[in-house]
Amino acid sequence: MEIWLNPACSKCRTAVSELDATGADYTVRRYLDEPPTAAELEDVLARLGVDPWHIARTGDAKGLGVTLPPRDEAHRGDWLALMVHNPRLIQRPIITAGDGTTVVGRDAESLAKVIAAG
Repeated sequence: MEIWLNPACSKCRTAVSELDATGADYTVRRYLDEPPTAAELEDVLARLGVDPWHIARTGDAKGLGVTLPPRDEAHRGDWLALMVHNPRLIQRPIITAGDGTTVVGRDAESLAKVIAAG
């Protein structure tokens, strides 16, 4: 299992606590220090079944001084590039289980799903 997290994020700390409480074996990726590539983001998006704008922290764009592209297929690559270069825009935590189950672990239900998948 792998968890992309920002240690300053309370939702990330909660997810780590839940993983620890269940004895889950996981690795941590501090995605702000080691941003995902566009290919890694595409892989996560495919497993989640969503488009890039669905996992974007759009409220953080202004503070980062970036303009968000339109939410359409024609601008998908623009979204990916923006998120690679500004990883703070990526929703967190993203957790992937060994079987490929992937969630944005911001709620108990999502955490339970990925923990059950192991």
